[in-house]
Amino acid sequence: MTKLDLQIAVEAEGWPSEDGLVAMSSRILEAAAAYLSEQGQAFPDMPVEVSLVFTDDEDIKAINAEWRGQDKPTNVLSFPAFPIAPGEPPGPMLGDIVIARETVAREALDLDKSFEDHLTHLLVHGFLHLFGYDHMTTDEAEEMEGLETRILARLGLSDPYAGQDPL
Repeated sequence: MTKLDLQIAVEAEGWPSEDGLVAMSSRILEAAAAYLSEQGQAFPDMPVEVSLVFTDDEDIKAINAEWRGQDKPTNVLSFPAFPIAPGEPPGPMLGDIVIARETVAREALDLDKSFEDHLTHLLVHGFLHLFGYDHMTTDEAEEMEGLETRILARLGLSDPYAGQDPL
């Protein structure tokens, strides 16, 4: 079984308890890792470290401006510790996922989804980015969105992309 070593930092008000975020994130990301492993994704024998930062729009806006040149908040940012292509084995540190609470809440409301369901999708999305998946081209988007949809289905959630063209 694929093991993850989650390091969690809650850096803003309004998030569920840290214990709740640990339990939720572990369940979601371990399901995603198990699915990837079943699809042939190699993992090291030791647990892979993933850092999760639960923050707010103000902080993620600053990070987004610094690292992506976009001076606006976003829902999730992923920073691989080492760049890998899909299927390549990660090192002992996979990378960081940063999520902004206000954007997640706003998008969940707009999408008529629960906060937890949308957060689940964004955790899976950010996790796949750490494995080298992207959505810059239609082919990449179709592959990544297909993985997200299948992982979310295992978690009991519907296809978040139903009725949409790939990003």
